Amino acid sequence: MELIITEKDNAARRIAEILSEGSASAERRNGVNVYRWGGKRVVGLSGHVVGVDFPPEYNDWRDVEPVELIDADVTKEATQENIVATLKHLARKAESAVIATDYDREGELIGKEAYELIRDVTDVPVSRVRFSSITEREVRGAFEDPDEIDFDLAAAGEARQIIDLVWGAALTRFLSLSARQLGDDFISVGRVQSPTLKLIVDREREIEAFDPEDYWEIFADLQKNGSGFEAQYFYDDDGSEAERIWDEAEAEAAYADLTSVDSATVTNVRRRTRTDSPPTPFNTTAFISAASSLGYSAQRAMSIAEELYTTGYMTYPRTDNTVYPDDLEEDALLDEFVGSPEFGEDAESLLEQDEIVATEGDEETTDHPPIHPTGEIPNKSELSEDEWEIFELVVRRFFATVAEAATWERLRVVSEAGGRSLKANGKRLVEPGYHAVYPYSSASENHVPDVEEGEELSISEVRLEDKQTQPPRRYGQSRLIETMEDLGLGTKATRHNTLEKLYDRGYIEGDPPRPTALANAVVEAAEDFADRVVSDEMTAQLERDMTRIANGEATLDEVADESREMLSQVFEELRNSSEEIGEHLQESLKADKTLGPCPQCGESMLVRRSRQGSYFVGCDGFPECRNTLPLPSSGEPLVLDEECEEHDMHHVKMLAGRDTFVHGCPRCEAEKADESEDEVIGPCPECRDGEGGELAIKHLRSGSRLVGCTRYPDCDYSLPLPRNGDIEVTDEFCEDHDLPELVIDPDSDDPWELGCPICNFEEYQARNAVQDLEDLNGVGSATAEKLEDAGVDSLDALREADADSIAGEVQGVSAGQVRDWQTELDA
Repeated sequence: MELIITEKDNAARRIAEILSEGSASAERRNGVNVYRWGGKRVVGLSGHVVGVDFPPEYNDWRDVEPVELIDADVTKEATQENIVATLKHLARKAESAVIATDYDREGELIGKEAYELIRDVTDVPVSRVRFSSITEREVRGAFEDPDEIDFDLAAAGEARQIIDLVWGAALTRFLSLSARQLGDDFISVGRVQSPTLKLIVDREREIEAFDPEDYWEIFADLQKNGSGFEAQYFYDDDGSEAERIWDEAEAEAAYADLTSVDSATVTNVRRRTRTDSPPTPFNTTAFISAASSLGYSAQRAMSIAEELYTTGYMTYPRTDNTVYPDDLEEDALLDEFVGSPEFGEDAESLLEQDEIVATEGDEETTDHPPIHPTGEIPNKSELSEDEWEIFELVVRRFFATVAEAATWERLRVVSEAGGRSLKANGKRLVEPGYHAVYPYSSASENHVPDVEEGEELSISEVRLEDKQTQPPRRYGQSRLIETMEDLGLGTKATRHNTLEKLYDRGYIEGDPPRPTALANAVVEAAEDFADRVVSDEMTAQLERDMTRIANGEATLDEVADESREMLSQVFEELRNSSEEIGEHLQESLKADKTLGPCPQCGESMLVRRSRQGSYFVGCDGFPECRNTLPLPSSGEPLVLDEECEEHDMHHVKMLAGRDTFVHGCPRCEAEKADESEDEVIGPCPECRDGEGGELAIKHLRSGSRLVGCTRYPDCDYSLPLPRNGDIEVTDEFCEDHDLPELVIDPDSDDPWELGCPICNFEEYQARNAVQDLEDLNGVGSATAEKLEDAGVDSLDALREADADSIAGEVQGVSAGQVRDWQTELDA
């Protein structure tokens, strides 16, 4: 029997389909899919199924000094025991094994881990196959020409694992213990994460330190035979044209001169054409940047791309290459799209070109080609909307790289009015070239009519606009990844994950990301006491060292020992600063949670969390002051910059996925509830007969509203109501429940006829009843199919599933999502 090991289950299924020509069947072993036909078995891992860690005696943070971790042994332990057990069971029966994990440093390490697990139980021959797309041509070609595991490349990945563990664990423990911030809210530090965070913090400092300058610009609307266009005033500034006027008096003088006349005389006309070259092929960074312009985060874009790669629709998405390989036949690939409803017409037009020559970027590597479609085209209905949008982006980028250049006609018109100069620049797309097949690049035109020198143009309006210089923009996610690449921070495979970690740990928020107070504090502490923690040069050097390992120029032990020595020097700098760092971090943690002054004692009101896990607002003067305010029960609170003018208290937003909402000022919400009176609307169905309870519209201090029994807490019957909008109690009654029908926002343009609150709630429950996997929030047909392939084929199976295991096995699904679905089932 020949055993084939892939990196993920969906890759195993796809490869089995190709090699078996569709005859493979699947069986379950230890909850793991095994695909079989003839004498072959294919099993998918879940990425890394073993991980590096310290021995158990180092687990207690309080009993182990962080510095001790620097020289501690590093062990390997199974993280997915069911997959490991299945792999070993199959290996015992195998006569040979083939490693078919992804073709990059991480994939090579995962393949080496599988090799070591096989070697634990047998010494059968183990070969390695590599491919850049999971298509029939590439997969069959790879299996016909197997190679060996590149142990140097795998060692480079292993070095990264060990160095990241040692640096991350030692510094994370040091800062967390210093700040007394343990449990789930520990302070995370990382070798790549921290220098990246410093980039974001430094940009925010530039923005905050920016001192705007006033300037003025003047625009005039010119007319020729009823055709208008805009021109801008300019002046000579040491031989260059300047539009910004820095002196207000000069701006007003120029404006007065221009408004004193009715026409402008054309003094210069220049016409020229410009060639607009097509874009170069996608590497990972350029792909993330393009996907960002469509609204996708780096993490989401890569997750979708990996799914499209696994299903055979595009090449491997982790690549630095921007030059197509010599064996890529661009015309043959274009021909695959002829006849496609969405792409056929464009493919045909490209094939009609006299010559098909692809563009090339500056980076040429030999591992993976640039990202491009494979020629296998799904039906649009087979993909989710997001998957199709990313697939189309990749297809059209390939089309653009083999398209002709665009041609623009430029027209520059300079005129004189009142002794002042005006200019206008028009542009017209003469030959659309690649713009015809790639709508993501701007092809906007600016019309300026054809004029001649000496011609008189009427002036219809002159505008003097006062402006200010603007601070630098925050890095968007794609721009941040480009900067990380320029500085050598991380790799193409890890940069988007680094950003996700910064969000998850509460260091950055929003998009474009901005740092929290905690982020500023961590960076400041590192700068003051151990600047190598946030040094991009140190991290870039380690990345270069790992490349040396991959090239056989250095060993894993040499680089790891050098890294440990660096970390020892960092701890020498930190040794005497623990208390000072802790105080600094604690103050910053408090700043992120501070809402405003306590009205009872003047101390700060902070967002706090109860032992039961719910959030509320409490006084920092506790226990002397026990003033509290409630917060909504759903979501995680985020303190906003906006403040309540009446109470000097920051507003709060409750982050709850799609149900995120702004709660506002907690004091305002509490006071509204205190001032409101319960409005009785009818009998309570739970206790109307025995106790005479009634239902009333109630306003809670947390900002919520409900219909609840007046006998609460003896009777806790309640029905939810919308958080916002005026409520009108109508004269129409429900025959079934003897309750009036309600209308939300009756005076608005779009009132909501909610009706009987009991009927409305029952309808809501029926609408949202979870009958199968696709009823869950965020589970479409594609995700449901992937879950079923992983053995989660029912709601009961999902309830019992291990979230981390499922996340590792199902591409594009996180452990947090699985837990949210499990919570939804239990709600």
